[in-house]
Amino acid sequence: MQYTTLSNGIQMPLLGYGVFQVPPQEAERCVADALSVGYRLIDTAQAYNNEEGVGAAIAKSGISREDIFLVTKVWISNNGEAKAAASIGESLRKLQTDYIDLLLIHQAYGDVFGSWRAMEKAYNNGKVRAIGVSNFQAARFFDFAHYVDIKPMVNQLQCNVLVQQTGIEPILAETDTRLMAWGPLGGQGVDGIVKNETLAAIGAKYGKSAAQVALRWLTECGIVAIPKSSHKERMAQNFNIFDFTLTADEMQLIATLNEHDEGLINFQDPQFVKYLIETYG
Repeated sequence: MQYTTLSNGIQMPLLGYGVFQVPPQEAERCVADALSVGYRLIDTAQAYNNEEGVGAAIAKSGISREDIFLVTKVWISNNGEAKAAASIGESLRKLQTDYIDLLLIHQAYGDVFGSWRAMEKAYNNGKVRAIGVSNFQAARFFDFAHYVDIKPMVNQLQCNVLVQQTGIEPILAETDTRLMAWGPLGGQGVDGIVKNETLAAIGAKYGKSAAQVALRWLTECGIVAIPKSSHKERMAQNFNIFDFTLTADEMQLIATLNEHDEGLINFQDPQFVKYLIETYG
């Protein structure tokens, strides 16, 4: 495994397993399979409704807690200082752990500053080892990071070889914030990565698939990737990316595949914001 170092010195694996849209009844089995394959970063969220399964799998795995990097997120309905603080306690209970390695604000709406104050307190009290945000696009991230005491250590965004998020990179660099990729093999309207001819041609040189090349490109860029699969064989394929290194020319060629940059969801679209707040707020 390879790692990135967060701004507070914490080491975070560059590859993890995500459980978005994994049904609660399947979460324990999927996470157990991922851990057996070798994954040590597990990404979940309050809104996924599967924290209990994640916690059960970790508790039964026999793997030392300190060897697992556990990520969860505060949902919109829990935003605000008091609600967020209570939700952190509930997540700790469901995950069967005394601390969360990385806690994120899931969406940039509602009382996110109140949530951040609760997260800063949890961080200072040792209940959380690192804090960050998710789905904060460039302008919103800059505004938020400018006004908080502890700067976000991670921003999780849709990011892959077709959605490279190059525009936000200078903004993240100002606060030494790491980029974490949801949908590293697609997601939310991005298709074609696993069948991309350029990636397949590069992969043939190393005996790797297009998907493995796509994940390797992200990790070589220092971007944390969290692919999801419910099949153990595919989990193992996604994990098997650290035995080859892309050349500088290959990295540059893959960079030319960028199509959307910021992703397929416009988090500043009033109708999308209205939907999220009225449905989940």
